[in-house]
Amino acid sequence: MKNRCVWCGNDPLYVAYHDDEWGTPVHNDQRLFEFLILEGAQAGLSWLTILKKRENYKEAFHSFDCEAIAGYTQTDVQRLLSNPGIVRNRLKIESAIKNAQGVIKIQEDFGSLGSYLWRYVDGIPVQNEWKSMAELPVKTEISEMMSRDLKKRGFNFVGPTICYAFMQATGMVNDHTTDCFRHKEVKSYQCPAP
Repeated sequence: MKNRCVWCGNDPLYVAYHDDEWGTPVHNDQRLFEFLILEGAQAGLSWLTILKKRENYKEAFHSFDCEAIAGYTQTDVQRLLSNPGIVRNRLKIESAIKNAQGVIKIQEDFGSLGSYLWRYVDGIPVQNEWKSMAELPVKTEISEMMSRDLKKRGFNFVGPTICYAFMQATGMVNDHTTDCFRHKEVKSYQCPAP
């Protein structure tokens, strides 16, 4: 039996996410944008709720294509508000559109979303050594800096806690507890330069 971070419990979808994705470094802009949308949608809800809706999000939001989403109109907002497969919250839907527009601007300014985001950790994942979930922070100085800058750029649903959850999910930090089999695996990943 593999030892895992206690937060993933026994749900097969959650376990697969923990074992195959969470903490694995992501540099691809489309995947990074996917996590930005999903982390924003998760605000006030459980991550498992969002995982169960993830495929619906992919279908509803053009496979997380920034260019397509940036061009969404009020007709698209209405379409999304009537989609029971996603979180039907107008502010979250409109923020996904606004954030897509922000990503395009970041890509123009920095070359890629990955280059912009990974500079917060100098391109190298932060390797934490937490022994228990109780030690994990909900935000850090880095996530607060990221949040402030994204907000200045017009992004919504990017508070410091959401930014830290995003950093954990995309491997900018390794927050698997040291007793988890993934801690050592994630620590050994060689990250390509963004």
